[in-house]
Amino acid sequence: MAVIGIESSAHTFGVGISDNGKILANSKMMYKITDKGMIPSKVADFHTKNSGRVIRSALESAGLSMRDIDAISYTKGPGIGACLRIGQIAARSLSVAYNLPILPVNHALAHLEITRHISGAKDPIGLYVSGGNSQILGIIDEPYKHYHVYGETFDIGVGNMLDVFARAAKLKPAWGSTVAKTALGGRYIHMPYTVKGMDFTFTGLLTNAIRLLDTESVKDIAFSMQDTAFAMLAEATERVLLLTKRRDLILCGGVAQSDRLRYILNEMCGVHRIHFHAAPNEYNADNGAMIALVGEKMFLSGERGGLAGASTEQHYRVDGVRISW
Repeated sequence: MAVIGIESSAHTFGVGISDNGKILANSKMMYKITDKGMIPSKVADFHTKNSGRVIRSALESAGLSMRDIDAISYTKGPGIGACLRIGQIAARSLSVAYNLPILPVNHALAHLEITRHISGAKDPIGLYVSGGNSQILGIIDEPYKHYHVYGETFDIGVGNMLDVFARAAKLKPAWGSTVAKTALGGRYIHMPYTVKGMDFTFTGLLTNAIRLLDTESVKDIAFSMQDTAFAMLAEATERVLLLTKRRDLILCGGVAQSDRLRYILNEMCGVHRIHFHAAPNEYNADNGAMIALVGEKMFLSGERGGLAGASTEQHYRVDGVRISW
């Protein structure tokens, strides 16, 4: 069966198609982020103008028409409200036009599930790192099957920290991958390091890094801030892995594209003979394929959505989502 998935939680409008667990299409268009960051109304306008084009592109890539589609899925949240609503409207419109079930998907769960699907890991711990989220999760069965949050950020996501620093340092483009390039060859400067058990915070690290811009080189600050943040994530994740005795770690989300973070986590896993997995970057960045895949899993497990439940929720917690497959 074929399910089309629509992702619009932030600057990406993505449309993917999944058929029996195989990704047939993964089309997207991205709003260009400036040094002012994302202005929700402008990003929503961008999504509105380009939604039809991306949907058609996905169908053409898959060699399908809407008559071949069995269900629609879309990102319910978490995300930017104005952006989420454009994806919701597109999904509801397709559902009505073609009389198809509509399935709301949690964005964080979709990142975890597509990485778990690609890696083949059966019962992993997942480190989900993106602009708005940084969480360590694993599936448990009580009181119902769901992703339990073992640890998470107390303040901002690691991706948000990197983006804010990039803007403060006047890096162009102002996002995490530019920080990573700037950090190459840097030397370490002492930075605040805050881990509380399996939780962590990044605002103190960010404030310190911005303050040092007046006295230290941007290269050294970028290197030190990035490595400190990644070491914090690795320490908390290592603690979860050892306490739960899980043998697989999956890394997912936008910041999972970082070669440095992958290296640190892979080294940590190697010490404990734990298997480390990360998806290709196409599926770490926000994408419609992950929404389609989870939509298909929901549909095959018997879930049937309707327009009445096709809402959006900016602060949609992953640990409140019941897993039915």
